[in-house]
Amino acid sequence: MLPSSIRPPNNGVHFGDLAVACLKMVTGAAPGNMIEITGERVVFGRHPSCEIVLDNAAVSRHHAQIVETHGSYFIEDLRSRNRTLLNGIPIDGRTQLRDTDSIKVCDVVFDFFLSKRTADNSSIVPPRQAKKDGKDQKSSDSDISSGSIFDEPKLEDTGGTSILSRRDTAATSSLWIFDEPKIEDTGGSSILSRRDAAATSSLWIGHNPEAKLKAVLEISMALGSLLDEEDVLQATLDGLFKVFPQAEEGFVLLRDDARNKLVARATKARNKQDDTSVRISVTVVRQAMRTCEGLLSADASDDARFDSSESISSLQIRSMMCAPLVGKKGQSFGVIQLATNGLKGQFSHEDLDMLVSVTSQVTLAVENAKLHSELVKQRDVERDLEFATQVQLGFLPNQRPAPPGYAFHDYYEAAQSVGGDYFDYITLPDSRVAIALGDVAGKGVPAALLMARLYSAARFHLLTEPSLAKAFEGLNDEIASSALGHRFITYIVAVLDAPNNEVTVANAGHLPPLVKSANGDVRSIGQNDSGMPLGIATGQEFHETKFSLAVGDTMLLYTDGVTEAMNSDNELYGSDGLAKYLSTAPEDVESVINGVVVDVEQFSGERTQRDDICMVVLKRNE
Repeated sequence: MLPSSIRPPNNGVHFGDLAVACLKMVTGAAPGNMIEITGERVVFGRHPSCEIVLDNAAVSRHHAQIVETHGSYFIEDLRSRNRTLLNGIPIDGRTQLRDTDSIKVCDVVFDFFLSKRTADNSSIVPPRQAKKDGKDQKSSDSDISSGSIFDEPKLEDTGGTSILSRRDTAATSSLWIFDEPKIEDTGGSSILSRRDAAATSSLWIGHNPEAKLKAVLEISMALGSLLDEEDVLQATLDGLFKVFPQAEEGFVLLRDDARNKLVARATKARNKQDDTSVRISVTVVRQAMRTCEGLLSADASDDARFDSSESISSLQIRSMMCAPLVGKKGQSFGVIQLATNGLKGQFSHEDLDMLVSVTSQVTLAVENAKLHSELVKQRDVERDLEFATQVQLGFLPNQRPAPPGYAFHDYYEAAQSVGGDYFDYITLPDSRVAIALGDVAGKGVPAALLMARLYSAARFHLLTEPSLAKAFEGLNDEIASSALGHRFITYIVAVLDAPNNEVTVANAGHLPPLVKSANGDVRSIGQNDSGMPLGIATGQEFHETKFSLAVGDTMLLYTDGVTEAMNSDNELYGSDGLAKYLSTAPEDVESVINGVVVDVEQFSGERTQRDDICMVVLKRNE
């Protein structure tokens, strides 16, 4: 068995702490290696979302977990089909772990240690990140907020030029956004110099080369250590003001793809006391983004383009340069612009080359910040789903009925982290046992929420209504009138009267149960008495089917995740395939469940599980 990937638990890894608990692999792909347990929850399983992924068909998708609570560690089997052994004994419920305990997940054995001091001298191997498409996906536990956007500036109409007034960021939360206008190349000569943003020409440092080089290196170091987009952009402007002491104001604009607009994300002015506005030349911004080239206007007052389309007197800008931020696909997603108000500090061609070189580092830092933000959001969603999985598993019964002469077994596995399949054992007042099985239309969180609603409502109606059919009618009316949209539920309940060896079945659009007799014959029960699924319309009537169980009879209830499993040729496993297997299945109820799972997986081959799978089997032994 090969542990294909091990990803770090939620709280990160701290290899310097000798008190941290750990697992030592005894048998498996890497005997002797250690895995630290630093999160609140570590899951073993076949699913890629597990912290310890075991690539073996015998391992369930979510097989078992170790949970840390107030310094104590507990091992819990997650209803796996092949069980989890603690010191050679199958786990039943949540069990506290002791130092040097042995944990066995199918063919892989781990020893558990409360501290590295009690473990062998084997080197601690940090958990590997979960792999996707052959590449390690890295994430950080650093908290990151979504990039804040510069507060609403004052806009003045200056004949095609926008004036951006600085305001206290606490004064307003509204965003300043302007449409990116259609760009028309008029062939004018107002732009005195252009530099390709992708060019790699050598830098001419000019006066004080050591100071400028130091400032550029500081920008590189700062960008390499920042993961928040807003921090990246503000650090960029701070660094550029050190590189270009003549710069009096600057800004960074980024494209908001959702609204197809440019947004001011960072601004800076050297003299904050006189800081009334940061000026934006829309013409220059348009041109830089369209051509993906750096643009320089050494003296804006003599620029023909400004004379014709923008009021340079209102701008009060003498020299400016603008460099686009160009992504991996060669498309610009923003600009950085610096400007001066006097002629003493005109920008030069070499200044533009330096600005363009800096923008390549800024582009990488911004893209990394966005990726990090997405990973953090994804991590938060995964944590919520992990909790939802635990809540959903808590709805499932943790004990099986044990009426005299009968044996029970069950199986549940969601196609995603949470699912819409459901089963329950409900002991009725007269000691009869109701076995309920349901399948909510759809998958994922919405289906799981409706399943939770079904769990409580079904128990209420089964315990209060005089008959099974009446319980179904009341349950259907409640679901149909609860404004749950167009979702519906297939549902079946089999009530076992063990002393009389009689079963009563009511069915709401679900797959009929299969009964295998002692001689191997398989028949379906109550198919003609099935009603409509729950939740379609109020006022439905439901009927009951009663039959007796003989010694050796086995009854199987299941959801369509079994019968609708598909192979590479798009063929369904089907009810016939299930009945065929059941006719030759082992006599033991646990072997029946495990055999169905293996037979479905072998039929599906490499095709992944599309739907939730849930099964309950009972057998009369005497």
